[in-house]
Amino acid sequence: MASPRPQSPRDTRSPDRDLAQHPTLNLRLHRTETRATLQELGVSESSPQIDPNYPVLNRPQSPIFPEEYTLETATGLVPQATLEQIRTRASTVATRRRTSSSVSPDLEKRGVEEPVEFVTFTIGDTENPHNWNRRFRWYITLVASGLVVCIAFGSSVITGGLGLVEEKYNVSLEVAILTCSIMVLGFAVGPLLWSPLSEIIGRRPVYIISLALYTIFNIPCALSPNIGGLLTARFLCGVFSSSGLSLAGGTIADIWNIEERGMAIAYFAAAPYAGPVIGPIVGGWINVGTHRLSLIFWVNLAFAGLMLVLMALIPETYAPVILKRRAARLRKETGDLNIITEQEKTKLTFNEIVKTSLIRPITMILTEPVLDLMCMYVVLIYAMLYAFFFAYPVIFGELYGYNDGLIGLMFIPIIIGAAFAVVATPQFEKQFKRTCAQRAPTAEDRLLGAMVGAPFIPISLFILGATSYKHIIWVGPASSGLAFGFGMVLCYYSVNNYIIDSYQKYAASALAAKVFLRSGGGAAFPLFTTQMYHTLGLQWASWLLAFIGVGMFFIPFGFYFFGAAIRAKLNKEEVEEYEKNGPVAPASS
Repeated sequence: MASPRPQSPRDTRSPDRDLAQHPTLNLRLHRTETRATLQELGVSESSPQIDPNYPVLNRPQSPIFPEEYTLETATGLVPQATLEQIRTRASTVATRRRTSSSVSPDLEKRGVEEPVEFVTFTIGDTENPHNWNRRFRWYITLVASGLVVCIAFGSSVITGGLGLVEEKYNVSLEVAILTCSIMVLGFAVGPLLWSPLSEIIGRRPVYIISLALYTIFNIPCALSPNIGGLLTARFLCGVFSSSGLSLAGGTIADIWNIEERGMAIAYFAAAPYAGPVIGPIVGGWINVGTHRLSLIFWVNLAFAGLMLVLMALIPETYAPVILKRRAARLRKETGDLNIITEQEKTKLTFNEIVKTSLIRPITMILTEPVLDLMCMYVVLIYAMLYAFFFAYPVIFGELYGYNDGLIGLMFIPIIIGAAFAVVATPQFEKQFKRTCAQRAPTAEDRLLGAMVGAPFIPISLFILGATSYKHIIWVGPASSGLAFGFGMVLCYYSVNNYIIDSYQKYAASALAAKVFLRSGGGAAFPLFTTQMYHTLGLQWASWLLAFIGVGMFFIPFGFYFFGAAIRAKLNKEEVEEYEKNGPVAPASS
């Protein structure tokens, strides 16, 4: 329940306690926030930068209260009129202060009409996720990370049993590979639905609905009588499970304040890449031990069901929805319809949802060259990870004669390399904090991790190609995964933060564009990786990917030194222009 609004210490006007308890009259006898109390809490004349988790749907063009979901006030209600007084130009504020300097501030609302008031958390509010027990917040962080691992695991677990798919449905290897690619393709589509829905009904209901459907659709995967049914069910599994990929990072951001958030996200960074690596290990040994394709999907169903239960037990973490529900309760209890959140001032329309959730990310892809370059960097790294799933069976299966179980074990070095990156990422976060203490940080300061990790991507692929010979012990090509896992996580962590800091106002749309492109790359690469290794040979196929990695190597370095100038030249607020006048040409044209 919402915290009760404290009684004013000067409230002695009503001798009748019952009258003061009346829900409508009671509202008029309570304290509210004034310019003085808000300024004491840190509300200044200039609006702060919008947090990446600030609602995208129904967001005002220039919110007057962007602190609504992080600020705690004594009363839990902030008058819009007071905020407008503070947010006006300094000269206007100074004039108003001079004309009203002789008037003492009145903490009590007076008059017949109730002004619009925005709901906030009260001081020490137990419903504020930032006030939850630290251990519980780390538990949520681990569960959210486990969810991402579970979903990524589900996409790649089938790669350990592609031969079973060929046998059961009498299809080619290329069609069998589609069972992996099509789920990853679902990852690109799903977030366009789940992200806006979470802003309307909350993260918890979205998790419950989507993960329940994901769990259920593993049943037709296991029982499908034909390949068409399997591919359809796998695509729907990708659509439903993608809620975790699009919302888990936001859930972690919900529960940590800005100072602590970076450290939590640093540990979370490996989850999207550790999950796909575990899948072939488990799927391969199920194949070797039982030779049952259905068991692979039953195991995936059990994992998905476990994460569904764990996520369902976590309370709502999204502050805008928590306060929206509180505002609804207060309106019902008090009868005052002017108690709202800032996003509730205007009614949400279907066209606005489509425009914000579907059109804006696509528009940013078409009009933001900086975003495209950084997204392409992530796309290639993610695609190379999925390429490993189909390169290793060729190298270790055809060259060394290993079965699917042993081939899966060759992915363990990638996990170890990712673990080393998880240990290293907090050090980059500490360096960023030191930079913040010395000067105003820039988005380019986020790229230090990528600059360290970028060389390891091509190095790993050169090692893989140079050691893919029969007379060289398997440790050679397998060890390439150490360098790849290390570089992969560092690059993803840094580039993700760079995108957020570069597109703060539209960070959610920029990240949606990144997920869309990344999933497309992850779905496409498996379709030609096996053929590429057969055609070019084990050495040159890996070296071709390595040379692509060398080209990618210069992206973080180039943006670190010249990124500020590039962004100043190319980021011309195309999104705002689109919303006003329709599509615009790319800034580079």
